[in-house]
Amino acid sequence: MTRRARSYREFVDEEEEEEEEGEEGDSLPAGFFDDAAEDRESEEPGEGDSRADDSTGSGPPVRFSKTCLRNFFTVVLIFIYLLLTGVAVFLAYQTISDFLEKLNHPVMSVTYKEVDSFSPPGIALYPGKARLLSCRHHYHDYIPPLVEPGKPQEGDCVMEDVTYFGPFAKQTKKRAVVVRGQQDVRNKEVIFMQFSHNETEEDFSAITYMLFAKFSDLIDSANKSEFMRDCERNYSTWTFSGGFRTWVKMSLVRTSGKNNEAVEFRQETAVVKFNDKRPESEKTNQLFFAVFEWRDPYMQEIRLIVTANPWNSVAILCGVFMALFKAANFAKLTIQWTIKMRKRHLRNKTRELNQIQ
Repeated sequence: MTRRARSYREFVDEEEEEEEEGEEGDSLPAGFFDDAAEDRESEEPGEGDSRADDSTGSGPPVRFSKTCLRNFFTVVLIFIYLLLTGVAVFLAYQTISDFLEKLNHPVMSVTYKEVDSFSPPGIALYPGKARLLSCRHHYHDYIPPLVEPGKPQEGDCVMEDVTYFGPFAKQTKKRAVVVRGQQDVRNKEVIFMQFSHNETEEDFSAITYMLFAKFSDLIDSANKSEFMRDCERNYSTWTFSGGFRTWVKMSLVRTSGKNNEAVEFRQETAVVKFNDKRPESEKTNQLFFAVFEWRDPYMQEIRLIVTANPWNSVAILCGVFMALFKAANFAKLTIQWTIKMRKRHLRNKTRELNQIQ
């Protein structure tokens, strides 16, 4: 009778402790404690069995505890969630890196716009000591044979003579002959220029030229010298040599960026040797020939497009952070449940040892 009273009292104490622990762990799933109860029930009846086994002299059967199995799977789940957390962190880093890469390296979108005519460009020539003999407009790529080459001829070009100091060496004074360029691309309008230069003073001779977007910008500018200085700073320069006819075929490229728009020229040049039939006495003056025309009626437009979409990146990062939060929350609850189950297991072991003593 005393043994039954003591067992009943211990059973009541255990129920009260389980109720207290249940109040403390309300945030945990209800299934967490069922295994502990089953484990305890499977362990408590073992006293009689152990005595029976002791009396017979055979050892206890080897079996896996459900609690140990649950702890094993808990550790595996924690490892899996840590692995998934690492993948999520890498995905967040990769998403941010890709966004910054696309933001700093926009994609070029190239389109071609067909036109009947272009705005007349400015052709700035730096003849130096050379002399401009003629400048004429021709059509349909037909340039008539030269009459008295090396002597001044009548011209019909619109020109401006500008003197200024260079932008890179301001003490260098430059003289530019700016010619109003061709515009009728359908009728293949060309400009033919002829220069002469005394070649006895130099071993090599060439004339430098520069192209800028609109001849009208020079006419409308208040300070032509400052305008030419800015053009030389922003545009490239080329040369054509003496004794040849240099055929320059131009194409216009407009580039639209984030905040500004730039215009540049692309060229295809062809060089043909001039058959000089002048008398030997006149050949001391070297001749230069240059032909300027549009290559085709297409204007190339390049737009810089940023393909990085901030909303897509934000959506991916939100999903990643939600996954990290859920993984951290699950790991926290699992660790708390493991610690409490461990404490309960130790407390039950201590209670069994006290009963045996």
